[in-house]
Amino acid sequence: MSLGPAILFCPADRPERYAKALERSDAVILDLEDAVAPDAKAAARGAVIESELDPDRVIVRVNPPGTDDFVSDLATLSQTDYRRIMVAKCESPKRLQRIDQRFEVIALCETAKGVAQVERIAALGNVSALMWGAEDLVASIGGTSSRKPNGRYRDIARYARSRVLLAAAARGKAAIDAVHLDISDTKRLAIEAADAAASGFVATACIHPSQVAIIRDAYRPDDKAVAWADAVLTAAEGERGVFTYEGRMVDEPVLRHARAVLRRAAR
Repeated sequence: MSLGPAILFCPADRPERYAKALERSDAVILDLEDAVAPDAKAAARGAVIESELDPDRVIVRVNPPGTDDFVSDLATLSQTDYRRIMVAKCESPKRLQRIDQRFEVIALCETAKGVAQVERIAALGNVSALMWGAEDLVASIGGTSSRKPNGRYRDIARYARSRVLLAAAARGKAAIDAVHLDISDTKRLAIEAADAAASGFVATACIHPSQVAIIRDAYRPDDKAVAWADAVLTAAEGERGVFTYEGRMVDEPVLRHARAVLRRAAR
């Protein structure tokens, strides 16, 4: 999955926002789940059917498997060209495996059961990416907040984040970092997005257009990093095995870091 680093949620019952959301981000998530009240879901599905967005840049978040809403969501999408779905509250690998194979699945692991099953979920052939969610996770455990008073994640959230990232990487799948709910806290968003990029996430989801530029800047390597990556890879062409560059030992893991920097710069 390669959609760019800033993926913007848009309530599916607000079709007047669809085009603008896609214009302002790298991809849009049309949300049929938590963003839509139960009595508005039917109208939201109708809006999705009538929309004409580029399907290559659209993800549709559907309701959890095992619910009537999930069945209705997939029936709706079968009438469209949208084939990439984000499945909310993934917990059962068997249920995910039974999803119509026409659909590419982004598995949202946002409950205790989901995180506990994440390695099995990542192994499924129809799953292309994993995402985690902090608030539903903590609620599923019986907690009241995913963050400490200083704005940093609590240990349980950090553990889930790391486990989802590792499970995705072990299976060669993409990993998407969770949304930052405090729209005004741009400093914390920038810190966390930069950490996500450096850790190996391919994207960070967001809930407001103002967060897009911050996330893009965080994922984009600066000129110094790009220059270093170019130079160290050039130097490696004349070396055999481990060598020293600018006083630092360089081996294959360092070269992989350099290649990752250039891939991010080219996005």
